[in-house]
Amino acid sequence: MNLPWHLYVMAALYILAGLNHFRVPKMYTKIIPPLFPAPKTLNVLAGLAEIVLGVLLCFPPTTSYAALGIMALLIAIFPANMYMYLNDNVSLGLSKTVRLIRLPLQIVLLYWAYYYV
Repeated sequence: MNLPWHLYVMAALYILAGLNHFRVPKMYTKIIPPLFPAPKTLNVLAGLAEIVLGVLLCFPPTTSYAALGIMALLIAIFPANMYMYLNDNVSLGLSKTVRLIRLPLQIVLLYWAYYYV
């Protein structure tokens, strides 16, 4: 079974995003809401999850499981995106408008992952 090219694009995006958690960890730990414990640990777990799920997307026997995992991850990280939108101190230099656009973008990413379930 040949996988579509756009699945590889998705896989690459998640792998690169996961690697970025280790390259620039402060960017991610900064947007984790204070009510969540151990932001450094959460950042590492999220980065590892993105890398592993991105790799698993590329293998037909695990593609749908990886897509489900990505959907769960997107839901799990939504509080960080909401916190970033609501709190100018963790805006990462993005305008309020850009931060607002990021919120419904999560729905697009969820749908993209759902396409491969």
